[in-house]
Amino acid sequence: MRPPSFDLNLLRVLDAVLSAGSVAKAANRLHVTPSAVSNALARLRLLTGDPLLTKKGRGIVPTPRALELAPVVARSLRDLHDAVHAGAFNPAATTRRFTIALSDVGQAVLLPRIAALVARQMPLARLRAVGIDSLVLLGGLAGPEVDVVLGPETASVDIHSEPLFQQPAVLICREHHPALARRPTPRSTRALQHVAVEMAPGQGLRDLAGSAYQSAGVVRDIAITVPTFSAAVAVVAATDLVATVPISFYASVARAMRLTTLPLPIPPLMIATNLCWHERTHTDAAAAGFRDIVRRAVAEARASPDSAIAARDARRQRRA
Repeated sequence: MRPPSFDLNLLRVLDAVLSAGSVAKAANRLHVTPSAVSNALARLRLLTGDPLLTKKGRGIVPTPRALELAPVVARSLRDLHDAVHAGAFNPAATTRRFTIALSDVGQAVLLPRIAALVARQMPLARLRAVGIDSLVLLGGLAGPEVDVVLGPETASVDIHSEPLFQQPAVLICREHHPALARRPTPRSTRALQHVAVEMAPGQGLRDLAGSAYQSAGVVRDIAITVPTFSAAVAVVAATDLVATVPISFYASVARAMRLTTLPLPIPPLMIATNLCWHERTHTDAAAAGFRDIVRRAVAEARASPDSAIAARDARRQRRA
């Protein structure tokens, strides 16, 4: 025999009867008839396999099973009410885990400031950062895992995309590279061998640098392809290969890894960083609060001394 379907209203009836101490008073509190309350109690008896209430004189007495259910039912109804009628989002009290997807450039340049601001504004929350390859594996923004993405604009009717900033790309090489022996020009750097960065290959993600070189009619001599900008920088620092990277990343590692720049053999390439999120989280107060933290952290990072260094190098690149 198929068990009767469960109705949350039955819990409201049980809670009202137990707190009021009578069917009539519970019916008056719920604005229903006493017979409706009795019918609901009969359905609950079938579900629990327990009489729940017994008569004593003109009143009722709850069974041990009913007394066991009473605090659980009351708490559950209260939690449901609070969840449905929640007030304004409280960043200091939230225990949510927020997941942000960004490239290794964003992880090195932006994530530390995002993490610091989350720690200050949402001390009980948890932050998870994933790479672009993991974003693909987790189903993208349409999946249930990722809250926001920092990266190129995502074209989809279900995706919200907000421009944050643009930065130029630079062609980097190691200090004392042979190309630096004579004054390098955009024409002379065309002959150099490159490290190409290809994130999540085969997943349809746009290769901005590759597209820019192709549009300019410049064929790169690619000696090695790597999955991250970090790997590209490491290879460049140890070889005579060059790579095209965002200037913010160059500014953060140039001194430690002894790197410098060469003139780009293509017209200036601007890389846009957007804040992207899915429609499913658009009206969620906690997700909106997290997006606001990301915006503020990015603004702080853009105002840092490293950004001034990046701007200086960008001007030098334009003059070359």
